[in-house]
Amino acid sequence: MQRLRSKLFDISLAVWTGLFTPALAILWLCGSPERGVRVMSRLWARGVLIGLNWLVGLTYAERGRHNIPGEPCLIVANHQSTWETLAFLILFPDVAIVAKQELLTIPVFSWFLRKSPMILIDRESGPKAVRKMVDESRAAIAQGRSVLIFPEGTRKSVSEPIAFKRGVELLYAKLDRPVLPVALNSGHFWGPGQRFKRGGTVAVTYLAPIPPGLSGSQFTRTAEQLLEAERSQSWPQAA
Repeated sequence: MQRLRSKLFDISLAVWTGLFTPALAILWLCGSPERGVRVMSRLWARGVLIGLNWLVGLTYAERGRHNIPGEPCLIVANHQSTWETLAFLILFPDVAIVAKQELLTIPVFSWFLRKSPMILIDRESGPKAVRKMVDESRAAIAQGRSVLIFPEGTRKSVSEPIAFKRGVELLYAKLDRPVLPVALNSGHFWGPGQRFKRGGTVAVTYLAPIPPGLSGSQFTRTAEQLLEAERSQSWPQAA
């Protein structure tokens, strides 16, 4: 039954995404205003999360919202699933997400990534990608937008330890902003390699912010340890 519900969600996602094609045309004719694009992307993401709840039985619960800084910040989150790339559009409405350029191959979704705009980097370009990430993150912060990065670089299974890729510590140093660590357990329900999505409750935990001014290695070690400690807690499992 759960496998069937998951398949129905996949079909509904394709239909829901297709319905936004006319919206792209309207926004394009209006000059692709960034705020309008972000409003539309949030509407799309909210519909996806509602579909997950109705069809799969997958919802989420937040903890520690009092830890969210009142100013634009750098958000670092462990990455276990496609779920969080959708949910963060709702949890942080104007967030600028550092994303891999490969996502531009996805129809409709890629247009929203470009026009929101998100921070799209080619991981194969090395130092050039890091410079682009820093420059565009600074621009987003100046606009009052927080920046989200998945410092592990790609989705990891729930059994793999959290380990940041190089470059995140440079972003931390250059932005000189508080860092909000966000721990997730989404991989228990929609993880890489799973044959179907499972019902349950994704735990989204906002941890105490890390202040600016630490050395790069100290920041990385502190953030990894905070996320790993929270991940090891007894979180809700799949239904």
